[in-house]
Amino acid sequence: MYVIIAGAGKVGWNLARELIAKEREVTLIESNHGRYRVVEEELEHAVQYGDATELWVLERAGIQRADLVIAVTGDDEDNILICQMAKEKFGVTRIVARVNNPRNLQHFRLLGVQPAVSATDLILRLIEHEVPEYGLIQLLALEEEHLEIIEVEVVAGSPAAGRRVQDVPLPDGSLIISVLRDGSGFVPKADSVIQGGDQVLLILDPGLEGQITPQFAPIGSNAAA
Repeated sequence: MYVIIAGAGKVGWNLARELIAKEREVTLIESNHGRYRVVEEELEHAVQYGDATELWVLERAGIQRADLVIAVTGDDEDNILICQMAKEKFGVTRIVARVNNPRNLQHFRLLGVQPAVSATDLILRLIEHEVPEYGLIQLLALEEEHLEIIEVEVVAGSPAAGRRVQDVPLPDGSLIISVLRDGSGFVPKADSVIQGGDQVLLILDPGLEGQITPQFAPIGSNAAA
């Protein structure tokens, strides 16, 4: 696998270091000459000096044969542009972009730059996961596939508690894929019984959340609010 990484900050440098340790071929591109010289002392020929938003710099790095392009500069506009050029100009099928400002996530999605990773957004989701109010937690959004994976907690006394998986009335386009119980998880069978306190993972079409959460909330509660 040949990987091009744009941006030799802490994220890009560490990514390059780990991928090289896994015997991947890597080229790291950095536009700041001082930073480039520092990184070059360790990575030598695996780092190049230049602006990855310029076509000739990407071409010099060998983007025509790249299997993966990762844009992790400190500028969201640059990361969008680099990934767009890699995908549309050079036909790179796998791209990953860093989102510095989580408010820009929507721009990445609208422009088809996916997956886009925001450290701030991930930390917020972890906080929600550790200290949840009742409801659901979105674990993964598969934008191109129009699917998402969510986690909901089964409250004792909810419609789903004590029922077999096959008897939980879920809308078409949703499926229970895993149950977490007592610190471990398992893939349920149709006759597996859901218990209060379980965490249930579902894969579903976006927009079905409001029809799903009432099955796991206390009867009479407004879980979708």
